[in-house]
Amino acid sequence: MKEYVTTRRRSARLNSVSLPVEIIINIILGLFCLICVIPFIFVAIISFSSENSIREIGFSFQPVEWSLEAYQYVLDLGDQLWRSYFNSFFITIVGTSISVLICILFSYALFRKDFKYRKFFTFFCFFTMMFGGGLAPTYMVCKNMLGLSDNYAALIVPMLINPFNIIIMRTFFQSTVPTELIEAASIDGSGEYNTLFRIIVPISKPGIATVALLNALAFWNEWFIAMLYVRDAKYFPLQYLLMKMQNQVDFLVRNSSVIGAEVTKIIGTLPQESLRMALVVLIVVPIAFAYPFFQRYIISGLTIGSVKG
Repeated sequence: MKEYVTTRRRSARLNSVSLPVEIIINIILGLFCLICVIPFIFVAIISFSSENSIREIGFSFQPVEWSLEAYQYVLDLGDQLWRSYFNSFFITIVGTSISVLICILFSYALFRKDFKYRKFFTFFCFFTMMFGGGLAPTYMVCKNMLGLSDNYAALIVPMLINPFNIIIMRTFFQSTVPTELIEAASIDGSGEYNTLFRIIVPISKPGIATVALLNALAFWNEWFIAMLYVRDAKYFPLQYLLMKMQNQVDFLVRNSSVIGAEVTKIIGTLPQESLRMALVVLIVVPIAFAYPFFQRYIISGLTIGSVKG
């Protein structure tokens, strides 16, 4: 008993830090948080600055004049803006759900050592992560063979399988799920799907949350696929709609010298710089609210190795 107490005390001393060191660590972490947050605050301030203020003093934390002109310019899109918001949320939620399900099923098969074709599919997954068919073959398969054009499937199906996420999930299974647990479930008569969804998935939430967050970010920020396969405005995701708006403003500004004088005056009033920042705010803020839902799972995943011993 005395040896046990001595060991515990020695372990506590090794895992503890003095108060001055703790203060220094907290200060460093606080400064790091500020470095991460200040750029976004700066972008938000610029988005509320008037275009005249930006021309006069440039980008500043204290603009000469505040303005909602950039946001008003975006809100003038009307129903199309809210339709694109709905499209982005729908694509992100549905795409992430299906993609995570496929990732779990695929990675679980690669995790099982008794799966006959495990090495082949592992190599197949890794190979596709290193080499791709190229844009032209992908476009022909998606557009001509699968008919992915002007529908939600065109924005979801091409991104459903991510080999990198599959490798991450397989590695998480290998480091977290004991094979003895699967063997015990098999002895008790549990089927493969029952073992996966009732035993493996509940103890793999940190890994699943990490993969889900990566997929959600990919679906939310994707605009290139919309440019390839979508022409109907009712299917435009938010990112593609706002990118088209920014491109139109940039085109008008670049060609203002060959446009009539009256139109040039209107172009001069467009919120070119503040509009860019407003678009960043409109895109980043909604997906930023997803982080609190995944945070506790990601943190538990990072610390899961520390409780083993």
